[in-house]
Amino acid sequence: MPTLLVTGAAGFIGSNFVHHWRRQHPGDPIVAVDLLTYAGNRPNLADVEDEITFLTADIGDAEAMRSALEDHQVDIVVNFAAESHNSLAILDPGRFMRTNALGTQVLCDAARLAGVDRFHHVSTCEVYGDLALDDPGAFSEESPYRPRTPYNASKAAADHIVRAYAETFELPITITNCSNNYGPFQFPEKVIPLFATRAINDESLPLYESTANQREWLHVMDHCRAIERVLESGRVGETYNVGSGVEASIAEIADLVLDALGKPQSLKTIVPDRPGHDRRYLLDSSKIRLELGWKPEIEFDAGVRETVEWYAANPEWWQLLLDRAPVVEDAWTNPAKQS
Repeated sequence: MPTLLVTGAAGFIGSNFVHHWRRQHPGDPIVAVDLLTYAGNRPNLADVEDEITFLTADIGDAEAMRSALEDHQVDIVVNFAAESHNSLAILDPGRFMRTNALGTQVLCDAARLAGVDRFHHVSTCEVYGDLALDDPGAFSEESPYRPRTPYNASKAAADHIVRAYAETFELPITITNCSNNYGPFQFPEKVIPLFATRAINDESLPLYESTANQREWLHVMDHCRAIERVLESGRVGETYNVGSGVEASIAEIADLVLDALGKPQSLKTIVPDRPGHDRRYLLDSSKIRLELGWKPEIEFDAGVRETVEWYAANPEWWQLLLDRAPVVEDAWTNPAKQS
């Protein structure tokens, strides 16, 4: 029974992963670490609170990470901890570099000194840059890194740091780069919960001007199953892209949300694009499918509808979070809005 330390465990993907691991591996001890910044929400773990150890800590705190790993005799680290909102990264890029890059380095160092059996780092498709809307290709694990925003750059830096620790210190690492996730417990600044919560309240849905820009969408539980498969069967030192192959534009997402809630098209409104707005991401996930036998199980339209229904059924969860969001989406065009 390995002991897992899961960072960012009170966030969206981290909390879903903790729930998934508890269901699939009920005997494995889990140490859940989260700094509980604005997007970290400890009630996300309420159902398993009595079955895990929770530590409020910063992955950039070397002593806290050393103690957590040694005191709990951790075997596996799964690093979800990250600032992840592109819009906030435009307004406060240093925050992203400190957590995503330097925090990952501190965590790697603590894991190296503790002698863990595996350090799994969760990354993003956005490190590869973007694709033209008519590009027939997709990003593979061998694609060059071309980040275009401070968030993307901070995650790219983290990936390089993790690989450097593998090469220099023989830290036993694996990395997954995933496409855009959606599902329950996602903070309402991200597009699907943003649209869902605003539509529920009969408020406007802010669509960026480039409404044809596309993202590849993956349900969070399919992502959790992919990480589980990598931890169980993935080759140490390898990177695996995790994607569904299903793309949708911001306009299509808005239409799905409005249809699920029976709300009018008139709620859609156009706002200026944010700086560095990527056109399109698409991952070639054939490696994890062929090597490890993983594939997504949740169909996109049904998954989005179920997600929207979850937000409609759980207003007490998300209403408390609305005032925490630190970004007004067009603040870069009118700085006074952010003050």
